[in-house]
Amino acid sequence: GHYISVDTSYEGEKAVLSSPDLYSEEWSCVRLIYQIATTSDPSPDPARLNLYLRQEGESFDRLLWSAKEPSDSWLIASLDLTNSTKKYKLVLEGEMGQDKSTSIAVFEIKITSGYCIECDFEENHLCGYVNRWNPNVNWFVGGGNIRNSQSILPKDHTLNSALGHYMYVDSVYVKHFQEVAQLISPRTTAPISGCLSFYYQLKQESSIVFTVYLRDMSGFYEEIWKTDSALNAEWALAEVDFNAPYPMEVIFEVAFNSAKGGYVALDDISFSPVYCSNQTGAPFNPANAGCNFEEDLCNFYQDHQDGPGWSRVKVKRNVYRAGDHTTGFGYYLLANTKFTSQPGYIGRLYGPTLPGNLQFCLRFYYALYGFFKMSGTLAVYIFEENHVVQEKIWSVLDSPKGVWTQAEISFKKPMPCKVVFVSWCKSFWDCGLVALDDVSLSLGSCQAAGLLLPTPGECTFEKDECVFTQKKRGRGSWHRKRGPTPTSYTGPKGDHTTGVGYYMYIEASNMVYGQRAYLVSRSLRGTSGKQCLRFFYHMYGAGTGLLSVYLKKEGDDEEIPLWRRTGEQSISWLRGLIEYESDTNYQIIFEAIRGVSIRSDTAIDDILFQAGPCLEVEEIQFSSGYPDSLNEIEY
Repeated sequence: GHYISVDTSYEGEKAVLSSPDLYSEEWSCVRLIYQIATTSDPSPDPARLNLYLRQEGESFDRLLWSAKEPSDSWLIASLDLTNSTKKYKLVLEGEMGQDKSTSIAVFEIKITSGYCIECDFEENHLCGYVNRWNPNVNWFVGGGNIRNSQSILPKDHTLNSALGHYMYVDSVYVKHFQEVAQLISPRTTAPISGCLSFYYQLKQESSIVFTVYLRDMSGFYEEIWKTDSALNAEWALAEVDFNAPYPMEVIFEVAFNSAKGGYVALDDISFSPVYCSNQTGAPFNPANAGCNFEEDLCNFYQDHQDGPGWSRVKVKRNVYRAGDHTTGFGYYLLANTKFTSQPGYIGRLYGPTLPGNLQFCLRFYYALYGFFKMSGTLAVYIFEENHVVQEKIWSVLDSPKGVWTQAEISFKKPMPCKVVFVSWCKSFWDCGLVALDDVSLSLGSCQAAGLLLPTPGECTFEKDECVFTQKKRGRGSWHRKRGPTPTSYTGPKGDHTTGVGYYMYIEASNMVYGQRAYLVSRSLRGTSGKQCLRFFYHMYGAGTGLLSVYLKKEGDDEEIPLWRRTGEQSISWLRGLIEYESDTNYQIIFEAIRGVSIRSDTAIDDILFQAGPCLEVEEIQFSSGYPDSLNEIEY
């Protein structure tokens, strides 16, 4: 047959192969058979094969999958595509990297309706299922008139004939007690829950243990099904409730006790998004366990016995006290305020009940204000439902004062539980202020979330400058930096993403008054309808100049002003929102102009492009300095 491969004569360019317009109103599965071959040692900049989803109405492609591991045989990748009413294209991109001897080839792309985890084993790629090789016992393909085993093997279940295929494990070659054969499914790539069913046959002389497990990305096994008693050698249907909110593999495992154990056969694995049992109730939605405290405490609450330890407060924009993390001028929680800071005081904030036996990642932002040692003033506990077991899973060490810092914690508990934020004031001298904001919970461990594919259209500057490049005019330029800027009384103390990451800023001491620095996006796809641009900006310093955002359409020389701020705004990171439209390809430009003095370091961070109108609207698009009411906290 034929395959398609990347032409390597163009150095440093990307090869792009695009599908026609596709529709899938039902769930479907993309299977890609590919190979990356190389003759040299691994290079620091290896070749990559990327698969993107290009949806109608979106300016950015969504990365579905990426591979860079070289192999000497064809490999198969299986990717779930959730059902959608929009039309889309699949885009394959080959990046050659620095390695001259590499070749990237694609042998087959197939989109089928149904789930990637389903399989009837009639095709030679076996739907991406793989056997974990063992010297003695393995899963083999059976059927199709193959009679190569000493057991008398059955007809397959799909076609009910000697021509169909299935998978089987035979005990003939067992050498050791309890040897296991494992058949591993492709990893799920989209959250699914429902009913997993399959047909199996068990012919046993002595005991066989046939078990089905789920395995998550951190290697944790959970048993979901096991054969109960001896069955006659007919195809039997097994159904099991299956919940994979984060990437999982299904593992079919057979263990024999002796070489006369008989065999196990497996066929027709299928999945339905409806639970098999009469299990009702919506799946757990982690969004309900988070809060940004803008409206209220969401599903968090305080114990009346403790008294109101945490207060919801808001700081107006000012140059002395930092505001909240969500917008810079919204609400956050503050503990140990002037009303409550007597020694020995404890404030507890309880989260909603979380179901047991799920892996969670908890993220939140905290900031400390005070002069003394603040370690231990904020801790996170897990209370199991009976409130007997309390486990401390995190507590604060000393961190920079007044910087919103992100904490992330993975946990998994067998029983339903609650997350509790505890602020503790040991003695008069230790009572600093503890602030909390933007609590969020996601399924899967935090490490696994770190491996997930990036959000399209988001730039946090943690790794690089993403879609942005410098446009040099004169010597004004944007710098990528972490930590505080060199000049005192200007610029941020830390970034907005985590408090310890990177942001972009202009260093005023290297520029002259009125000098400009440009950060320009690459050409973005025009779409019909409104788009929303969200970003955070930091304009602190008595001499601060201007920050403007422009839209430049392709073929137009004019730069359309969308947003502008002049002069010192706040000591906090503030959120900017811009709604704009462009049906032709366009660029977004951030322009900073240095002000009258070196206290003019202007910074930006956490840029996010979203399709559709902004959910909230900023009152003023073009404004100058901050309001007069300075250092007030509103309770």
